[in-house]
Amino acid sequence: MTLQDITAAVTALDPESKKAFLLQALPELAKEAMQDQMFLMQLFPVFLNILQESGIDLQQLLKLAVMFGPAGENTGPGFSA
Repeated sequence: MTLQDITAAVTALDPESKKAFLLQALPELAKEAMQDQMFLMQLFPVFLNILQESGIDLQQLLKLAVMFGPAGENTGPGFSA
């Protein structure tokens, strides 16, 4: 299967299936991507652009990220350890 085949198959999915695919595939893909610093520098602007186009307030997103803490741990305000 080529990259074009995979892209076509994923983009042809209905919205709910696309979300399910992202939730299932992204964690595994991210493990590999995190090992390559240069790739992360390429990926970062893509994620920023997605967030900006969606209208998400980046300041609010940063506050939310702090609440969830490193690696998704609930360590922020309102969470007890």
